[in-house]
Amino acid sequence: MSERFSYNFGAGPSVVPHEVLDAAVAELSRKDSQSILEIHHRSTRFKNLLEECESLSRELLGIPKNYRFLILPGGGRMQFAMIPMNLLEGSADYAITGLWSKKAMEEAEKVGNVRVAYSSEDAFFSKVPLPEEIEIDGTASYLHITSNNTVYGTQYYEFPDAGEPPLIADMSSDLFTRDVDVSNFALIYAAFQKNCGIAGAAVVIIRDDLLERNPRILPDFLRYGIHANHGSLFNTPPLFSIFIFREMLRWIKRSGGVEMLGRSNDEKSSLIYEVIDSSDFYTGAAEKGSRSKVNVVFDLSDDKITKLFIERAESLGLLGLSGHRSRGGIRASLYNAMPVSGAHALAEFMREFEKRS
Repeated sequence: MSERFSYNFGAGPSVVPHEVLDAAVAELSRKDSQSILEIHHRSTRFKNLLEECESLSRELLGIPKNYRFLILPGGGRMQFAMIPMNLLEGSADYAITGLWSKKAMEEAEKVGNVRVAYSSEDAFFSKVPLPEEIEIDGTASYLHITSNNTVYGTQYYEFPDAGEPPLIADMSSDLFTRDVDVSNFALIYAAFQKNCGIAGAAVVIIRDDLLERNPRILPDFLRYGIHANHGSLFNTPPLFSIFIFREMLRWIKRSGGVEMLGRSNDEKSSLIYEVIDSSDFYTGAAEKGSRSKVNVVFDLSDDKITKLFIERAESLGLLGLSGHRSRGGIRASLYNAMPVSGAHALAEFMREFEKRS
C-alpha cells in the first residue's frame, strides 16, 4: 500500500493506521481459506479472535478481574439506551458537558427519572467540571459522564471518586488514548470508530455486580447479563469490525501501549494549542484547564474565513477539519492513529494561513 499523501483529521469514522489497513487488505485477499467476511461467528478461528481482543484490552487497560469485557453491536447510541434500561432504578445523575452527554441523558429520560448533576451549557460547553463541582445524589442509580467531548473540544482530567453512585463513562473518543484507572468506574463504554477501528460495535467494560441489576423486564438482547453469559456471541456480531479492532489493539501494543500513545497525543495537541495561544487570529473553544488532547476545536473571525481555511487545507491534503454541524468552526481530531507529522503539518499550515490572511 502506498504512503498516505493526506492527513484525515475527521472526528469519526477516523484515521486508521497504515499497518491496520495493510492487514485488512491481506485478510480480504487471502486465497488459502475463507476471509473474515465469510467465516462462521462460532468457529474456533473467530472465537480465538474474540479472546485475543479481550486479552489485549485487559493488558493494555489494566482491566481488573471483577469486570467483564463485552463487544456489543449498535455503537454508542445503543449504550445510551441500554444503560438506563439495565441500571436506572429511582433516578440517575448526568453531567452535561456537550452534545453527546445531553443525548445520553435524553435517552435515559425515556426510561426513568434523570437529574442534571452538572451542566456547562451556560458556558457554551467550554469546560468540564472538577469532581467537587458535580452535585452528586448519593442515592442515584449511577452518575454518567462523557470523558471527552468531541464537538466542543473538552476532556476530563480528574474524575469523581469511585463508590456510590456507580460512575459510568462514555469514553468513545478517548479510550486507549491515555492511562485510566478502570477500577474507578462501574461501567465504561466506547464506540469503535474513533480509536478502536471502524464503526459497527462498542466496547463495554462492566463491573460484575452490575450485570444482573435489572429493575425491569427487558428483551434478552438488551440485557448485559445475557451478552456476558454468551461471550459477546448472543447474536451474530460484526465480524469485520471486530477483526479491525483486533488489528488496532495489536498496533497499539506495538506502538508502546497506552502510555506511549498518551505521550504522543500530548505532543500533537500541544503543537496546535501553541499556534492558537500565540495568535489573535485563532480562538480556542475550550478553557485551558479543560482542553481535549484528541479533539482540538477553535474558531476564526467569521464563516467566510473559516470556509477559506477549510478549502485551502483540503487542497494541501489536510482533510476533515470542519467543525461539527451543530457548532461550526474548526475541529482537528488527533486520535491515536494520527501521526505527529500530521500535527506538524497542520500547525505549519495554520501559521502560513494567518500570514496570508
